[in-house]
Amino acid sequence: MSNTPRGIPLTKSHIEKIFPKLTPIQIDRIELHGRTRSVQSGEVLLEQGDTSVPFFVVITGEVEIVRPFGAHETLVTVHGPSEFTGEVNMLSGRRSLVRARVTKPGKVIELDHQQMLGLVQTDAELSGILMRAFILRRVELIAAGVGDIVFVGSTYSAGTLRIKEFLMRNGHPYSYIDLERDPDVQNLLDTFQISASEIPVLICRGQVVLRNPSNQQIADCLGFNESIDQTQVRDLVVIGAGPSGAGCGSVWRFRRTRRSGAGNEFTWRPGRFKLKNRKLPGISHRYLRPRAGS
Repeated sequence: MSNTPRGIPLTKSHIEKIFPKLTPIQIDRIELHGRTRSVQSGEVLLEQGDTSVPFFVVITGEVEIVRPFGAHETLVTVHGPSEFTGEVNMLSGRRSLVRARVTKPGKVIELDHQQMLGLVQTDAELSGILMRAFILRRVELIAAGVGDIVFVGSTYSAGTLRIKEFLMRNGHPYSYIDLERDPDVQNLLDTFQISASEIPVLICRGQVVLRNPSNQQIADCLGFNESIDQTQVRDLVVIGAGPSGAGCGSVWRFRRTRRSGAGNEFTWRPGRFKLKNRKLPGISHRYLRPRAGS
């Protein structure tokens, strides 16, 4: 993502916080956690739906971020030198919403998921910069309706309202098409052989069609629970991930997993990952508050 006009229009004016440029000293610190490699024009660094989402810092060259849907692509943004890829899914372990492709050859620093977690847990300055950028980028994706699903629904459908609430509470961006208001909706329904009686419908990554799905089916399609080890025995399960849930989990003195009713899982390590009470300038509590109980 870049501070150039290319890509989706932004709702925020503080572009320097959404797309910050790293200093040479900061880039050197990141390089200690990953590896530097050459990239060629046309090389795909990340595909939509990938479960292993690497983090890239552009040293030289250029990387574009696009949202593919069928044969079409929506340009999200373009990263230039000293800029970095990623948004909230980079840390949550969920599937990638976008495709990252090299448009100008050069060099990048690459970190895998574990290396990325190690960076944000040990470098307070970079942790604040990255976390703020990731969250603000997710805010922009939600505002622009740019994600990996297309949601066809009706204002008069209870199922539509349920799915909207589920996606909102999980902070997942989506494109919404209203059956009664969008003149081109019939073309989309015909393409995927969907009848109006099957609304609401979710189309995941332009491939999987879910007709009036349950919340569990949506979570499975979007990979919300893929990072959870189903074979692991847990000592504590907290239903509800708000302040009370956090307080309940924090009394344990060793590593515990905290799981919320919506299927999200968080790892709580007292005294080690200290983002809980950190203020990130430029991030409204109106964004964070609805997700506290998701």
